[in-house]
Amino acid sequence: MVKIGGFFVCLLIVAIDIVAGILGIEAELEQNKVKHLRLWIFECREPSHAAFKLGLAAAGLLVLAHVIANLLGGCNCICSQDELQKAPPNKQLSVACLVLTWIILAVGLSMLVIGTWSNHKSRSSCGFTHHHFLSIGGIVCFVHGMFCVAYYISVTASTG
Repeated sequence: MVKIGGFFVCLLIVAIDIVAGILGIEAELEQNKVKHLRLWIFECREPSHAAFKLGLAAAGLLVLAHVIANLLGGCNCICSQDELQKAPPNKQLSVACLVLTWIILAVGLSMLVIGTWSNHKSRSSCGFTHHHFLSIGGIVCFVHGMFCVAYYISVTASTG
């Protein structure tokens, strides 16, 4: 019964991250539909409300998937380098995956927020380009899902 629950948790995390990734890519497509003029690294364009909403939803789902993976994965504390070296391989893998999920979250969330903020209504129409930030953030969501599942599996294997 525990294996079935773990499978559904992994499936939930992957599904949320996939939806977040698709929303990020869709936000990029919506952003590209508005009229714009581009000169080297400067761009003048109107903000896209649809891209703003999709980017915001993608960022929210990325955070939700991360919270679910960390809450259901539990705490796998290692306080020193000696503890890490003496730990079994499953525990070492879970710590590595935990660190990587936090790094991937920071990169993906910052990409989605920068891309989303460039489509905010109150933003001026000209500035530096924020080209492809939403789609890159969406792709990072897929990577986040893989590492969250690896973290969850390695934590459950090290505690079991």
